Amino acid sequence: MNQTMERAQIEDILRSSKERGASDVHLTAGSPPVFRINGTLTPYGSEKMKPVIIDGFVQSLITEDMYQQLKQDRDIDFSFGVTGVARYRVNCFYQRGALSMAFRTIPTEVPSLEQLGLPPVIKRFLTKPHGLILVTGPTGSGKSTTLAAMINEINQTMYKRIITLEDPIEYLHSHRKSLIDQREIGIDAPRFSTGLRSALRQDPDVILLGEMRDLETIATAVTAAETGHLVFATVHTATAASTVSRIIDVFPSEQQDQIRAQLANVLAGVISQRLMPRSDGTGRVAALEIMVDTPAVSNLIRTGKEYQIQSVLQTGKQYGMQTMQMALQDLVSRGLIPASAATPYISG
Repeated sequence: MNQTMERAQIEDILRSSKERGASDVHLTAGSPPVFRINGTLTPYGSEKMKPVIIDGFVQSLITEDMYQQLKQDRDIDFSFGVTGVARYRVNCFYQRGALSMAFRTIPTEVPSLEQLGLPPVIKRFLTKPHGLILVTGPTGSGKSTTLAAMINEINQTMYKRIITLEDPIEYLHSHRKSLIDQREIGIDAPRFSTGLRSALRQDPDVILLGEMRDLETIATAVTAAETGHLVFATVHTATAASTVSRIIDVFPSEQQDQIRAQLANVLAGVISQRLMPRSDGTGRVAALEIMVDTPAVSNLIRTGKEYQIQSVLQTGKQYGMQTMQMALQDLVSRGLIPASAATPYISG
């Protein structure tokens, strides 16, 4: 089978997944294709995929250099689009010596804050002249979509210079009121840390970091926020308090007092989210824990008492703050999610 036919075959699978409303597609040897629809895994057909077929699919989507990198590193991320269907974030990886593929659908339209049902405090974050705003949550919790909607809001309403560093680029933004450049790690910049240092020389007002993974990137992001830039980034943490702890724990003990002081000054907000199934079965809705930079929060970060942040969130409703438990109870009371879905997260 030649690569054109293999590309056509994979596009047919993705077209079928789009028609069924799937968010993810999994291709693994020994199994038929599997779609994730509203959070539930559903097989597509009964024909089991052979390793040689999946290998051909991979080679039809990436360059020879990328294929060699995949064989060396044993996994690779990239994005691509199917005309008239969608864009996809793809991870190819080896398991039991054979290639597997995981596709995540990226909607072609960047959703608005209103379409995502995000609360008014999110818009207030966007008007800050500088600071660090973190969107956190597990993999697949909608962090990239929330960030894209925030960047889109700035792009539509403000005259700003925006630089994004993403791995890979998911949503494609057009120049509206803002001038926006999107750089993909591995293609346009070698690493987040080097891309971020370069971005600071490119006259940005707003910087989006796909992920804060290491000490160098975190330190540079905090410095960027200190020096007059509005910096957005994601972290794989479940709560606002654990986000603060995770950042500080990356640094050696002798530097932790300094990073606490810096973080207390620059952390403008933390949005921790998870996706919950809608009551009517039409998809999922984000439940958000929100922390805002009040003097009380800054003081807790500065003095190493982030374990008390949760109680500040519980009493900070007038600032737009809420705990995950408060968010879930609100979604249940409005009939948006079933109580059974929220129960595991509302213990005690």
